[in-house]
This record gives sequence, C-alpha cells and structure tokens, in this order.
Amino acid sequence: MSSLRPRHEDPPVLEEWYRRHLAPGIHDISSSGVHPYSFAEIRERCGIRAEDLDAIVMDDSVSQGGAGVRQAIADRYAAGDADRVLVTHGSSEAIALTLHALLRPGDRVVVQEGVYHSLAHYPRAAGCEIAELPAAAVREGEIDPGALERLVTPGTRAVIVNFPHNPSGATLSPQGLEKLTEHVEAAGATLVWDAATAEITHRWEALPTPGPTGGNTVSYGTFSKTFGLPGLRVGWAVAPPELIRASFPLRDRTTLFLSPLVELIAERAMRHADRLIGARAAEARRNLARLTDWAAAHADLVHWTPPEGGVCALPVFRKLADADAPPEAVERFCLELLDRHRTLLVPGTAFGAPHGARLGFGGPEESFRAGLAGLSAFLREHATTGAAR
Repeated sequence: MSSLRPRHEDPPVLEEWYRRHLAPGIHDISSSGVHPYSFAEIRERCGIRAEDLDAIVMDDSVSQGGAGVRQAIADRYAAGDADRVLVTHGSSEAIALTLHALLRPGDRVVVQEGVYHSLAHYPRAAGCEIAELPAAAVREGEIDPGALERLVTPGTRAVIVNFPHNPSGATLSPQGLEKLTEHVEAAGATLVWDAATAEITHRWEALPTPGPTGGNTVSYGTFSKTFGLPGLRVGWAVAPPELIRASFPLRDRTTLFLSPLVELIAERAMRHADRLIGARAAEARRNLARLTDWAAAHADLVHWTPPEGGVCALPVFRKLADADAPPEAVERFCLELLDRHRTLLVPGTAFGAPHGARLGFGGPEESFRAGLAGLSAFLREHATTGAAR
C-alpha cells in the first residue's frame, strides 16, 4: 500500500481516505459529525410544509446569501447583524473565500497544529510565513502564555485555530478564549476561529462566537457537524463587512450563490437549531460514556485523552507508538481493521498524528457499538499477531 503522505499538490489526506474507503455496509466510527437527519425528519422538526417548498421561485440568490438565512444565522451567532454574515457552500468555501481575501504573500500566520486541512492549506498557498501552535500548548482550557508570547508577535497577520479541536476534542474554557482574544487583539492580528462543533461540549460551557459585533475576527460555522446536515452543504463566516465584500470578486467568478431551495431549508434549520443539535448531542454523550468505559477496559492497548468538546477523539494505539514503528503503520492498521471487521477509522496521518486515529462518537448508537466491538476484536488479534503487516 502506498502511504498517504500529504504533499501540497495532492488531494487532502482526509478526503482521499474517504474517497477510497467510505462505503455502504461498514461501521463508520471515524466521523467528526453527528448522526445525519433524513429530510423527512428535518421537515417534521423544522416545520417545513410542502406548500413552503412549492412556493420557492428557483431564481438567483445573492453573493452574501439570501436575507432570510443570513438573518437566521446572525440572530444566533452575530448579535443580529446580518451584514457580518456570509453564507457559503459548506464552511470549506467560507474558509477559501475569506482567507483568499485576508492573506498576502509574506504575511506571518500562526496555525494550530493538526487543524482541518483547508485552514492550513490557504496560508501556505498564499505564500505566508507559517508558525505552528503546538497541540501540547493547549492544556486545561488555556493556551500556554509563553507559546502565545513567542508565536503571536506584533505584525502577525492572523492566528488560525479550531476549538473544539478536530480530531483531539481539546478546547478552551471561557477564560482561555478571553485570554487568547486579548493577546491576538494586542498584537494587531486577526483571530480566525473555526467553531464547527462549538455547541457540543463535555467539560466547559459552549464558547460564544468571538467578536460577533466587531473587531478583527473571522469565525466559521457549518450545518455539517452538530446540526446533522452534512448533505445540505451550507456553512457560513461571521466577519467584518469589508472582508466579506472583499471575497465577492472570487465568489462572483466561481460559485456565485446558493440555491433558494437550500437557503430555505438552512434558514428553517437555523431557527430550530436547539431541537436539531440537542437530540444529536444527547446521542453523542451516550456514545461518549460508552467510549469512556471502552477505553478504560482497553487501557493496556490504547491511550487517550478524553475529549472536552465535539464528537471525536484521537486515541493512540500503544504498539503503533513504538519508536521503530513507521508512520505508515497506522494506515495499515486502519486498512486491516476495515478489511477484517468492516469498521472505519481515519489514520492520524491525516492530521499529523501518526500513532493514532480519529474515532468519532457522534453516529447512530447501534452502529457505534458494533464499530467498537470490531475494533476490540481487531486489537486483540493485533496484540497476538504483532504489528499490522
């Protein structure tokens, strides 16, 4: 098997892994999102009637997003200011548009270790000077002050972070967020905040969107993770209006706008966010309790740090962490697990963590139980036969 070593010109490791290996009939315990809803469930939970759909005129929308869906997002995340909201095809487009408008060659940019691939790609593609914020600098809800002083210096253009972190589940406390925001502001930098799973937490309260009413902050959200609507392909950015306007030249030459049909569903889903997120968060917490017991029962084979937020964790498999184990070993491990037990994990090489794998606990409970059982059986086999071939 050829290794999935990432190169700048290659597809992202994460997306390539799913292209190759995600298929019907497997136990997917790899995802960073919750159990997806059916459209019937969405119509019932969000009060979408057949007449509402029939009334949609299939006309153009506008570059920033239709007024209804922007206002719904703004009321929840931007203190009601719809001028600070950009609605996009998933948060991946929001990342591309805003970072393209924000960054220039030579800019100093601090990027958190192991973030979603797009967040790290665009600064590199723009020719920025990259400084990495180590994963170890985030502990007990705060970023190490020494690391902030060393990395976020005057003249820094942007600080790009993701909390709760995907895939580790590490996050900040409200006090930790306040300290980060103050330091970034003092350095004159823009805080770029990926909050894809912000509303599912396990230790501290859910963090608010930084800078909803002003300031140099760009934050991203999506219906793909905690809302259970990955197939809707709708995300957003909350950002200064001038940065949103600066994204229009690229958007007007690429995707233009969203479908009014999609915008209606997104608007209703946002207005009923608590119903959608609440049910899936409860399911994820039941799965997390099961995962916690499972990790304790397999402590001789697996090391993990319990996630503080989100719906995924990054367990380390002890045999793969041996000094002589090559980074490719975790990829072989995941492939053999899939082949023998129809259970899918994402190797940590997708996140710069070669000794572990992303394990998601946001999916259907029955499938999650079956996936953990398959992983248990494989770990026992692996312990008996040695490292994955």
